[in-house]
Amino acid sequence: MAISWQRSRDQYHIDPFLSEAPSAVSQVTHSLDQDVVFAELGFRAAAIANELADTGGVITVADASGRILAAWGDKNTRSIATEGGLAPWFCWSEGAVGTNSMGTALETKHAVLIRQSEHWAQAFHEWSCGGIAVRDVVGGEPLAVLNISCWRTELPPSSRRWLETAATHAQNSLRKRAHDSGSEMLAAFSHAGGRPNESLVAVDTAGGVVIADDAASIILGVPGNTPAVNPAVRWTPQLPSFIHAARYATKRASADPGWTGSTQILTTRADELLSIGIRPVFLHRTVIGHLISFGGFAGEQFRQAQTGGVLLGQSRRIVALREENRMVLLGTSEVAVAESDGSDVWLLTNEGRLRAALSGLDKLDNELADTGVFLRVHRQYLVNLSRIREVERRDKGELVLVMDNRENTRVPVSRRNVSAVRRALNI
Repeated sequence: MAISWQRSRDQYHIDPFLSEAPSAVSQVTHSLDQDVVFAELGFRAAAIANELADTGGVITVADASGRILAAWGDKNTRSIATEGGLAPWFCWSEGAVGTNSMGTALETKHAVLIRQSEHWAQAFHEWSCGGIAVRDVVGGEPLAVLNISCWRTELPPSSRRWLETAATHAQNSLRKRAHDSGSEMLAAFSHAGGRPNESLVAVDTAGGVVIADDAASIILGVPGNTPAVNPAVRWTPQLPSFIHAARYATKRASADPGWTGSTQILTTRADELLSIGIRPVFLHRTVIGHLISFGGFAGEQFRQAQTGGVLLGQSRRIVALREENRMVLLGTSEVAVAESDGSDVWLLTNEGRLRAALSGLDKLDNELADTGVFLRVHRQYLVNLSRIREVERRDKGELVLVMDNRENTRVPVSRRNVSAVRRALNI
């Protein structure tokens, strides 16, 4: 909650005396996955609308921009809600109205309950609300948000459970679609085969590896010729610039189905560049991934900067919490290790052990991927490569990293990440 209020004040500069939500932009393009989620959430909302109306509640479905698409529930409460913009075609992102259940849920990965004065804008202090976002199972970005609101009363006790159940059903539909897309990517990889002097990899729209041949697997630091059709078990390449190239290709191919491209990416050796050619793969006119060949060329020649990739040492801030109402803004060089403890992430820093503002190590890993400084070495650990002082090799080939902080923290390297660590440190 404190982080959301901080964003509302310092990042979005929202007026706390705002009287109503602003109107949403008139034209927003939605993907096929979003349309599937809207239909699923609409069905769930309509099914419980009568029950919620008995308690004076309102249910809304909004898109990833916070624009409300539809509303159900008690007629009198909906009339009051419309006066404040809690109705279709109004925008409830954090950037539009500050802390609120819909906008804040779009910023997190779990259900959010915002009660009365916890809202940033005073005009909404008579409302208690709960929201949950449905996220893309491949890229993790939000697609839609489901919300319950009650005026001058508490939310029903079952609100959180109902929101989570509805979101789970929607996520299951997305997982099935992603699994089918993975099967299509595997078929496209098999059909393409290898070309002379070119290694090949099939990736999803976020750069996750579905399958890579032996040569590509060595470059990327992933298992060779091991299919990962299920999106939950796809391999994450150890090359940030490769991931950004794939994501850039997804944006370009979504706008132009005939697009192909080429660029150069940084390998684990900072002074070594490799050329890659990118060919998007489509299913029902929707881009589902890419076939990427090392040493290949195709279409548009784009520079690495266009993909979002950056060189080592890019300036970035990591937000940590010293107390409930006090935040610390850390430079990347000040963080030696990030360690997960359930949904919490603890940072080992120059100022001691601090809890990260972000929840979930995966999210922090994604946030720092383009710095080129941090490497995931274990399910529980993300390390700053520039802060490794020693590498200890055990009898069975296991590695333990000794960091340069005052405690000389020791970090285990999981077996699947040993090769990536060796390449990153050139050992």
